[in-house]
Amino acid sequence: MASEEQKVVLITGCSSGIGLRIAVMLAKDEKKRYHVIATMRDLKRKDKLLEAAGDAYGKTLTLKALDVCEDESVRQCISSIKDRRVDVLINNAGIGLLGPLEAISMEEMRKVFETNFFGAVRMIKEVMVDMKKRRRGHIIVMSSVMGLQGVVFNDVYTASKFAMEGFCESLAVQLLKFNITVSMIEPGPVHTEFEVKMMDEVAKMEYPGVDPDTVRYFKDVYLPSSVDIFEAMGQTPEEIARCVKKVLESGRPRFRNLTNSLYTPIVAMKYADETGGLSVHTFYNLLFNFGPLMHITMSILKCLTCSCFRRRTISPN
Repeated sequence: MASEEQKVVLITGCSSGIGLRIAVMLAKDEKKRYHVIATMRDLKRKDKLLEAAGDAYGKTLTLKALDVCEDESVRQCISSIKDRRVDVLINNAGIGLLGPLEAISMEEMRKVFETNFFGAVRMIKEVMVDMKKRRRGHIIVMSSVMGLQGVVFNDVYTASKFAMEGFCESLAVQLLKFNITVSMIEPGPVHTEFEVKMMDEVAKMEYPGVDPDTVRYFKDVYLPSSVDIFEAMGQTPEEIARCVKKVLESGRPRFRNLTNSLYTPIVAMKYADETGGLSVHTFYNLLFNFGPLMHITMSILKCLTCSCFRRRTISPN
């Protein structure tokens, strides 16, 4: 049970990856400022979390079952918390979807939105009423740089993150009146088991009904380029967790928090041209004309990321 001095932090999607690292980092805070409620859909997947948490489990970390796609599961979880007190909600649960659009069913698309968008909205709605009554709270949403800049062959995933960005941008204004802060965390590529597994799976898949050119671009151009990008720009879940902790501990948390300074020029390029042509044609050339030179391109991006760009990001260090 949390003390009055501790902040109660509820985190979704803690069975692995970023959610697991955030939960463990906050639970092991040296000053014991947090009581973490780590949640996951299937408690059979708790072993990695409990192993990483060690002695913190049962003290500064508790575990609860929660499916963000089910209204009743969300209600039961929040109602099981003493006084329904959640000081900080960290919406981390999410799923990805990658590949040619023609090969993706509407059911798969709905599943992405049900988790990435409606799942987060469901959580926010459930805790928001009590936060308003207490006139304090912090809602942190794990978004993505793809919520700011579209990425080829990630159409549906990108759309779900764009939706979340717009939703929170609108909601943040209203919640300020109640002393509730909304923060978006926007990582680029992150090295997780989930990402590696997804890349391996889509590379082996067949895509019936998709024209040969698109399949070739996806498998022979996009996927190898993605590997280059992950190697040059990827962060670890631990780095993202440190960024989240910095946002949580900031006296004046920012609304948008890019975690990787290497992506700042890419996002800035989008807003430098109101027609959108600059970013569209730049990405086209990077992928289809300069694919073999991706390693050099990554080095150029690093050079472009000067100190003025870095000030726009939340550093993990």
